[in-house]
Amino acid sequence: MHKEIVSKLVCVFLFGALLTACDEPETNAPALPDTTSIPASSADAADVPDQVFWGDLHTHSRYSLDSYAFGNRALSPDDAFKFAKGQPITAHTGETAQLSRPLDFLLVSDHAEFLGVAASIEDKNKLLLDSSLGQQWSDWIAGNNIEAVIQDWVGRMTGEVENNNYPSDEIMYSIWDNLTAISDRHNQPGEFTAFLGYEWTSMVDGDNLHRVVVFRDGPEKVKTMIPTSSLESNDPEYLWTRLADYEASTGGQVMAIPHNGNLSGGIMFDTKTLSGDPLTTAYAKTRIRWEPVYEMTQVKGDSETLPVASPDDPFADYENWDMTDIQMNAYSDEEMLAVAEGGYARPALKRGLALENTLGVNPYKFGMIGSTDSHTVMATADDDNYYGKFPDSEPSEQRLHSKMGGFMWHNRMLTASGYAAIWAKENTREALFDALMRKEVYASTGPRIVLRFFGGWQFTDSDTATDDLAQTGYTKGVPMGGDLKPSGVATAPSFLISASKDPEGANLDRVQIVKGWLDTDGTTREKVYDVAWGDARALDAGGNLPPLPTTVDLDTAQYTNTTGSEFLTTVWTDPDFDAGKRAFYYVRALEIETPRWTTYDAVRYGHDLADDVPATVQERAYSSPIWYTPKTDG
Repeated sequence: MHKEIVSKLVCVFLFGALLTACDEPETNAPALPDTTSIPASSADAADVPDQVFWGDLHTHSRYSLDSYAFGNRALSPDDAFKFAKGQPITAHTGETAQLSRPLDFLLVSDHAEFLGVAASIEDKNKLLLDSSLGQQWSDWIAGNNIEAVIQDWVGRMTGEVENNNYPSDEIMYSIWDNLTAISDRHNQPGEFTAFLGYEWTSMVDGDNLHRVVVFRDGPEKVKTMIPTSSLESNDPEYLWTRLADYEASTGGQVMAIPHNGNLSGGIMFDTKTLSGDPLTTAYAKTRIRWEPVYEMTQVKGDSETLPVASPDDPFADYENWDMTDIQMNAYSDEEMLAVAEGGYARPALKRGLALENTLGVNPYKFGMIGSTDSHTVMATADDDNYYGKFPDSEPSEQRLHSKMGGFMWHNRMLTASGYAAIWAKENTREALFDALMRKEVYASTGPRIVLRFFGGWQFTDSDTATDDLAQTGYTKGVPMGGDLKPSGVATAPSFLISASKDPEGANLDRVQIVKGWLDTDGTTREKVYDVAWGDARALDAGGNLPPLPTTVDLDTAQYTNTTGSEFLTTVWTDPDFDAGKRAFYYVRALEIETPRWTTYDAVRYGHDLADDVPATVQERAYSSPIWYTPKTDG
């Protein structure tokens, strides 16, 4: 394969990234209703979300062309749902793969661009086989010449090959109808939620602006419009317009979830639109209307923050992809700071405060979730049962030393992450979607830590001992994702926090509150507070909490729960509160040290530990923020 083709393929395939032939973005998104103020849960016991549901809103099957091209010729959405439900499936290695605990919900978010074309040719889709593109690709696939398919596909994406025979709407409807039917067969209201959706795969000069589109509705509405492709436009504003069209034509509901932005080159949370215009109030309202949550941890790394953006946070350097851009161009320190400020969650939340100060609306007022971005159909985020991103990332003798998809970064640089946790009354599409809209959700790097977080003005230490902590939280305050209104009751807000360890996982090291605020001079600031911790430790004179000793045995990839705590709860009052300054607060719960997946692999296959990745990790959960807005801002 020619060098220039390989270079393009890296950008196209490596992270499921499709280049677009559209150079000029659409900017005529219509005005949309302002639904930025989603009411918080009622204090009525009947309305309190009393269950946490675990799942993955970002997986791929053979119907994604990159998954198919990188070796997943057999595993379909049907297999993805079976696996998520806890059933065993056969991995590409021939081994049996199975979750130790089933998930509660799943979305198979295959790429909209050329959705299912290669897999449907293999499945003998007659409409597709009768088309000129289908006939051309069919010959290549039958001859196992996937390289020809790849080169033709890349050429169409870059404009080097005329794209005059893209599959017709009739063909795409037939594929989409099949995919929605597969998903709907697995939907079991009250037991398991199979969401319908897809991935809109925009790339701008190699920078990742992908969004996962999630529908609240079933196939009777969803299948009436084929997925929006970035071939139509690579501008998110165009996507939002198409989502508005869907809601207007069907009466349904839909949202878009941005990928983790660590490979966006700092433009995921920019200070200007993609077309270069300054952000406006209308833009801010439209963005937060369609994008209430953010996928901030997944297989390509954790994007909470970076040390360059949070130098005083000793836990900022966690599973970061801060080496290069997606094309392996190294970043300078200055470039890395810009990437962090526009591509990572905490800096983006801070930027949102500053933008709200000028626009009156915060476009980056998002909740936080995790998902895997698995392209094997296997939604695994556990270090001791990790199946990677592409087929060559699955457990094997070679994966510690092989490169993902045959390109660039080694598999060992990938992260066993993450999952989305949703607080809701029941496990249905409607209830889970509504919780996502109100941001009563949180992100985990894998462990199923149960996390509650409420903000108010009247919490006291005795509230941690109530029979129903959640009921107290809703009665006296607002949950994660909510807005804390100014009050004359107290001089500073208090926060009720509860964190329980994963029943099958590690103890908790500590619980922290991360605060960001906007100073009167327009500068954004942050501080991390240790608010509850395990074992008999005390803050030192500098306010720092000593680390716990590790219990990890690197020779056996085992650890013990002889340090830390199973349960941490506290009421914390902000000692630095200023009623005149905008602020946000979120919880970060940290486990004790456990083996990284590469350490499990080294022991399993008798390899030496890799010297370019950590041997242990401190896995974590991140709540969605609670925001405070001064009364003077209305």
